[in-house]
Amino acid sequence: MKKTATLILIAILTIRSIWGLVTYIKMDGFAFSWVLNFLLMFFVVFFTGTLKSPLSAAYFDKKAWENRGKIYENFGINIFRKLLVLIGWEKVIRKSYPFDKSTKALTSLSYQTKKSELDHLIILVIVFGFNVFVAFKFGLAKSLWLLLLNVLLNLYPIFLQRYNRPRIERAIQLSKRNLGI
Repeated sequence: MKKTATLILIAILTIRSIWGLVTYIKMDGFAFSWVLNFLLMFFVVFFTGTLKSPLSAAYFDKKAWENRGKIYENFGINIFRKLLVLIGWEKVIRKSYPFDKSTKALTSLSYQTKKSELDHLIILVIVFGFNVFVAFKFGLAKSLWLLLLNVLLNLYPIFLQRYNRPRIERAIQLSKRNLGI
């Protein structure tokens, strides 16, 4: 009951915050796009954290079409990874989520990639809805900030999680094999 009430409260606060954002910032500019993404990130992290789902859906499994990450490399995931290092994001993440090479730490990291992917996927869909609305209401050019930031802040992080997770899963298997599990 408490979990359900918390999830409902988070949803209400999210809707109320977005309503305030729409009321006070023009929807067709950079500021709205930036604040919307980070506002959603704030609330979605709490929402999925409260859910505490095992995230075992087949969606999270690697797919044959991903071709060992080649598709993501073709979309420039390595450039995105370098950008994250350049802006210092990797240092922040490693401080927040330090890990060693133990099976337990690798399993936790794999789960974290799933949670992060889900967080970004939820935000991607919501921001895309705003993107379509702004494109119809104000014109395609006015919706470009929403599109650009949605790709950079949500789509590429999804690609990154999908690119990294199979490598982490292989490391888990090697770790288990070395331990005789």
